Amino acid sequence: MYKKFHYLHEDAKEIRKEVFVREQGFKHEFDDVDETAVHLVFYSGTGCDKTPAGVCRYFPGETKHEYMIGRIAVLKPYRHMQLGSRILAAAEENIKAEGGTKSTLFAQVRAREFYERNGYTPVGDIFLEEYCEHIRMEKILL
Repeated sequence: MYKKFHYLHEDAKEIRKEVFVREQGFKHEFDDVDETAVHLVFYSGTGCDKTPAGVCRYFPGETKHEYMIGRIAVLKPYRHMQLGSRILAAAEENIKAEGGTKSTLFAQVRAREFYERNGYTPVGDIFLEEYCEHIRMEKILL
């Protein structure tokens, strides 16, 4: 189950702090895009026992009908449960519902195979973001 927010919800912020800041050492995790992006927060459990497990954000891209997906993060206890793929699929469904036909993301190179398994194709050269190799990847949404 997930909830959709039009602001950076505290649950999204905490997941990203844990994964990107504490685990991976990024220093510039939060930016102005957070103020305008749609944030999807995924929860584990039912009823009152729901706990935040994963997150992503998306926002309009550079071209018409293109959306950017980013800041996909899953907390350690929920990894290897296909939550990352479910997060991507939910973001893509929301993007299609908003008229998007293409999703683009900047993947960490070490996660490239994950995105390829989910239908993304690398485009362009590898680049550094905070000393971490990334690559642009795209997917046409049908």
